[in-house]
Amino acid sequence: MTSLCRNLAVLVFFLSASPLLHSHRFTHAASTSPPVTRPRILFITGLDSDNNYGDEDEDDNPDRLSPPPEGLYPVKTTLLQQAPQLCQHDPCLENQVPCALLLEKTGCLCPGVSGSDKPPHAPRIQGLLPVSEGRDRGKIEVQWCAPSSVVSMYRVVTEGSEGGAQQFEGVSRRGVVGFLDVGTKVCVEAVNNAGHSTPSDFSCMRYDPPKSSNHNLLAWVIGGGVALLLLLIIAAVIFWKYQMHQKAKRDATDGLGNPSYSTEGTL
Repeated sequence: MTSLCRNLAVLVFFLSASPLLHSHRFTHAASTSPPVTRPRILFITGLDSDNNYGDEDEDDNPDRLSPPPEGLYPVKTTLLQQAPQLCQHDPCLENQVPCALLLEKTGCLCPGVSGSDKPPHAPRIQGLLPVSEGRDRGKIEVQWCAPSSVVSMYRVVTEGSEGGAQQFEGVSRRGVVGFLDVGTKVCVEAVNNAGHSTPSDFSCMRYDPPKSSNHNLLAWVIGGGVALLLLLIIAAVIFWKYQMHQKAKRDATDGLGNPSYSTEGTL
């Protein structure tokens, strides 16, 4: 009886202590497990020129971003600089606007030139062409390109010329030198206060007359005539052979048609 009472007491104590045990376990699990967090969703509205960030709904939507403080995000400005361009200045054309004036007006780049205190570089000769019209018809015109130097005038020196060199202005790029024989050497020199340029391979040229269109036409006519003559000879030979073949065929046919015909005589 005494043992039965003791067991009942232990059972009652266990049942009374079990809720505390469960609450202790729940508290321990809650304290050891990491807190459950949810990411906050931030809504950014369109930004206008006055930086208004929706002041009307600030109280209703606490997650709305507030206006950023002034100067927090510096604005980087990138300046795109245009690449400098060369001036539209052709050294082979005469009477052009000086490149220095183009530089002042447009800011373009001029090619580097040597100063007036140094002898100029040699110009580049372009061609020796015969004049086809006007009072200088038949004479030879010299064409050249200016060097990268300060030039006050040009001199054209003709090989074997007794009158000396001919002079032309510094803005000139061509000049008539008269009649030239085939193979005559012509040189162009640039001159300034410091001296003159030294002749070079590209500043001198020998006169070689261009082939005219009349000569080409004559060559075509002669070639066509020779070809036509050959065709006529070939056609005549073919026709002659054809006639000989037809004659032989007729002779053979006539001999078979006459039984009294014999090459040894008449029967």
